[in-house]
Amino acid sequence: MRALVFDRQGIDNLSVRSVPDPNPGRGEVLLKIMRAGVNPVDYLTVTSLKVPLPHIPGTEFAGVVQEVGPDVTGIKPGERVALYTRFFDGKCDMCLKGKQMLCRNGGRIGVDVNGGFAEFIVVKDTTVFPFTGEWELAASLSVAALTAYHALKEANVGMGKVVAVLGASGNTGMFAIQLAKKMGAKTVAVSRKRWLKEMGADVVTGYEEAEREVRELTHGRMADVVINSLGASFWEIGTSLLGLDSTLVTFGVMTGNQVRLDLSKLYSKHIRIIGTNRGSLEDFRELIEVCSDCRVRVWKEFSLEEGKDALIELSSSERNGRIFIDPTK
Repeated sequence: MRALVFDRQGIDNLSVRSVPDPNPGRGEVLLKIMRAGVNPVDYLTVTSLKVPLPHIPGTEFAGVVQEVGPDVTGIKPGERVALYTRFFDGKCDMCLKGKQMLCRNGGRIGVDVNGGFAEFIVVKDTTVFPFTGEWELAASLSVAALTAYHALKEANVGMGKVVAVLGASGNTGMFAIQLAKKMGAKTVAVSRKRWLKEMGADVVTGYEEAEREVRELTHGRMADVVINSLGASFWEIGTSLLGLDSTLVTFGVMTGNQVRLDLSKLYSKHIRIIGTNRGSLEDFRELIEVCSDCRVRVWKEFSLEEGKDALIELSSSERNGRIFIDPTK
């Protein structure tokens, strides 16, 4: 099969190669990958993370079942499926608590083991779920949507809450807006992309005007929850949007990982800071139902041969939606 591979780190070292076809073993499923999302973690995988080499990146994908191994039941060749793209042992204390994303012996498909920037992949049957939606949505569920959904759940978002999303036009941001609305919240998309109104944002505002806009929307109470997937450069604006008894959720460091923390504001406002990391298997099961009608704004799609360009475009100032790789091209 064809796969996008690198044997030493650096974007320029990516190339499409012919690699052995994978075969499913006991409890495994062979998938033909129909679409793979491109994420910051994929860029980091290729450029800086410690990974097994040679390596196939790609941590977010969906496909069609081609073959099932022994002892696999309930899954048939030809089914369209979405993937929970983490592996876990199901036995450690974290797994027993239903927190498979924290499995002590687990990891990320596409980072710790080979991923979905390829024509085919073998995965555990416990991570495969039928899903008949569009491929771009099916692929987005495993990282972009799941990360947003888990973060909102951890922050107890519900009816009447006000949620401000930094980087709202990004991979997770567009899902955070839609899912927060489904949970009954009012949403503030901190972005200049007006199409976020179509995703359900009550307010779309630039960073300079965000504090004033949130103040007006809430009559001075400010946001109950702020989602910061961008990191250090947006820490100050994020905390400025928080009201009393509020929550800041963070799960990304694209703009840095070191921040200054004003403890007096933290305790005087009774602010909670939560770090989250994707979500659990149960979160994913719920998400498939909750997000079956979610929308994905697609900016560009690339072939495997154009994989370098796909990763480079992640940092484009002109990016206006999601980037995907279509291994069938």
